[in-house]
Amino acid sequence: MALVLFFFLALTFVASAIAVRRGVRALQRRATVARQELRRRAGDAALSARAAQPGAVGEVARTRKELRASVESARAILLAGVAHDPSLGEALALSEQLAGHAARLDAELAALVVGGERDRALIAERLPALRARAERIRASAIALREAANERARHDEGEDLDTLQERITLEAKALRHWAPTVPGAARRPSGRPVDGPASGAEGRLPGPEEARG
Repeated sequence: MALVLFFFLALTFVASAIAVRRGVRALQRRATVARQELRRRAGDAALSARAAQPGAVGEVARTRKELRASVESARAILLAGVAHDPSLGEALALSEQLAGHAARLDAELAALVVGGERDRALIAERLPALRARAERIRASAIALREAANERARHDEGEDLDTLQERITLEAKALRHWAPTVPGAARRPSGRPVDGPASGAEGRLPGPEEARG
């Protein structure tokens, strides 16, 4: 009996330890995601502030801001669409590769003005090529985003066409109240009538008429 109790307590302790460890890991993951999101928002705010400045610092910041916006917009649209359209998976994979190129270019642009505008000659020399790379990445991101949007609109149109056809057929079926027996008239109660409902032809003969 004591051995069974010890075994039960040991299992309870192990299960509790595993649950606590999983809970701690989940909290750590959420905290990491929250820190990354906070860091990203702070970086975006600082970049927006620098983009409003004149000169090389502002130009580099504007290039970085436009680059980020294009790549993140394409990725967000593809992520939202792939849940309903798995065929967008390849496009999403390409957007992830494009995001890698954008991240490396963003780091190069940031390093170019890390000390402000002290080395204007270097900035003037390297910025045109970096800006050209940024435009190529932005064009690719825009192409992916527009293609995904067009595909979504096309699919939505096809779904609406199918729905309209079904509704049209159902509406016709609901309006089909003609009698099932061809040529049969109906009383207001719905019973078919074969002859006149009233008059001399429609009544039964009386006793004297029957004797005659």
